[in-house]
Amino acid sequence: MTLLHALGHALAIAGSMTWEVLWALILGFFLSGVVQAVVRKDEITRLLPDDRPRTLGIATGLGAASSSCSYAAVALARSLFRKGADFTSAMAFEIASTNLVVELGIILALLMGWQFTLAEFVGGPLMILLVALAFRLWVRGRIVEAARTQADKGLAGSMEGHATMDMSVHAEGSVWQRLRSPAGFTSTSQYFVMDWAAVYRDIFGGLLLAGAAAAWVPDAFWQGLFLEGHHLLATLWGPLIGPVVAVLSFVCSIGNVPLAAVLWNGGISFGGVISFIFADLIIIPIILIYRKYYGTAMALRITGIFYLAMVLAGYVVELVFTPLGLVPTERNATVLEAGISWNYTTYLNIAFLALAALLIWRFVRSGGLPMLRMMGGSPDAETDHAGHQH
Repeated sequence: MTLLHALGHALAIAGSMTWEVLWALILGFFLSGVVQAVVRKDEITRLLPDDRPRTLGIATGLGAASSSCSYAAVALARSLFRKGADFTSAMAFEIASTNLVVELGIILALLMGWQFTLAEFVGGPLMILLVALAFRLWVRGRIVEAARTQADKGLAGSMEGHATMDMSVHAEGSVWQRLRSPAGFTSTSQYFVMDWAAVYRDIFGGLLLAGAAAAWVPDAFWQGLFLEGHHLLATLWGPLIGPVVAVLSFVCSIGNVPLAAVLWNGGISFGGVISFIFADLIIIPIILIYRKYYGTAMALRITGIFYLAMVLAGYVVELVFTPLGLVPTERNATVLEAGISWNYTTYLNIAFLALAALLIWRFVRSGGLPMLRMMGGSPDAETDHAGHQH
């Protein structure tokens, strides 16, 4: 009975957080699908020829409008690099497409507060800038050519098929005309469903892990790990340990936000939370994908530079936000609500579940089910299939 009670408690917390953020997830994936429906991937490649500041800004903007799945972001960055995009710009696109997406910001605001959303969208571009500067020093010449040679071998990784799909609308006309067309509706539904299929394991895995951590791990453990009783040491330690916790948790994409809420309640510093969220791109499975895509030397450089950049971004966010009074004084991130009630969350969930049902219906009616079966398969086969969607 004790074991069942413990499991029930963890599931109740996970279910509560799921209900709290469900409408935001649907809204975020819908907006992402709308943008991807009108932006072709070959156009993205054309816009990323170098690592100049303007190009990096374009890469960041395009990435922020893309999928939030970490595995798909990594695979898509490799795909862009293979097609001729600059390596640094491809990495900027990758960082933005998993750390600066709309759904991440909304969920951070719902679970933890708007200050964390603001910090994420300040720290994300800063991390991209730091990575670009480091790449200019340590990732160039032979190492980039060796990485391109390895990438051109076409070794498939997780979500490789999903990353190579281009389901955007190819018809002429304004953006609004393309979106209003039957092809635009179909394309939006395809991106919506395929992005959900790519990331749902991470999202619900993160919610379950957060529920278990909140229910089973005593506050004293987190407070000791994050040195909560020593303000200066905690501020210095948080951004260093945050990414390590993320790497060990194996949770990526926006699935790590619920666990970030648990860590914040447990005493991690404000900058440590931001560094933790950024670390979805250096969890162990993704590091192994980097090695497969670009070789060992480049994988080590990516991992090391990303870690240093997210740590420094965490420090800068803490230093800037603290004197401005933007660091929350209360550690009351949403982890467990009393239960489902007729409030704004329930009404929003009903409305957006109806929208999701409509998009899924369109996806099925437009012949999208075979695409789901091919997500992890041959990139060439999926590209051919995607090219015949409209």
